[in-house]
Amino acid sequence: MATFVLVHGAWHGGWCWDRVATTLRAAGHEVHAPTLTGLSERAHLLSPLVGLETHVEDVVRVLDVLGLGDVVLVGHSYAGQIVTAVADRRPRLVAHRVYLDAFVGSDGEAARDLLPETVEHHWAESAAEQGFGWLVPVRKLSVLGVTEQADLDWLSPKLTPHPWKTYTDPLRLTGAVDDVPAAFVECVSWMRVFAGQADRARARGWPVHELETGHEAMVTAPEELAAVLAGIAGRLPAASDEKES
Repeated sequence: MATFVLVHGAWHGGWCWDRVATTLRAAGHEVHAPTLTGLSERAHLLSPLVGLETHVEDVVRVLDVLGLGDVVLVGHSYAGQIVTAVADRRPRLVAHRVYLDAFVGSDGEAARDLLPETVEHHWAESAAEQGFGWLVPVRKLSVLGVTEQADLDWLSPKLTPHPWKTYTDPLRLTGAVDDVPAAFVECVSWMRVFAGQADRARARGWPVHELETGHEAMVTAPEELAAVLAGIAGRLPAASDEKES
């Protein structure tokens, strides 16, 4: 059985993985889903100083303090930056890294550099005009492909503004991350903001799996996502491999 550490993206908390975690645990896997500093139930810790380094340290400490090893480290969206940095610092503890509709960054690249130009402009403008220069307001969930009212009701009250510094801080890598196997999962039933990141993954020779759902796959397609993750962890064909490209 595998040990999963699931890292959420902007605005969310570790609870957003509950549906996926339930399925993985029922299959016998160990699952950890921390909430990053300054977000959701930890929003009371938010300040302009919270940046990428803060969140990388959040996850590194989960690995170190809990004594985890042979970890399948999964990052959603913004958390692709975190997965890359954590695997670079703890390559012996991470067996596989998985990017779920997430940033595939290189040394020196910030998350804002990896966004399509129009999206990056919107985020920067939102932070400047509505977020006091350092916060990104919560985006409409419908834009991310969430349409079911029950899902909207579950997500909306728990989401909180995200620190813009995490998007402007560059990755600092030693190159150790390159020795950790990686895979990409793209959510293809929305505007596909991360299509360019999927292309990056293909260029690096990573397997790319496609899920017919919106960006919030852990909410809108949890069982399908859990099957893909379990397949990657077991080095076995995943349930959606017929769509692999």
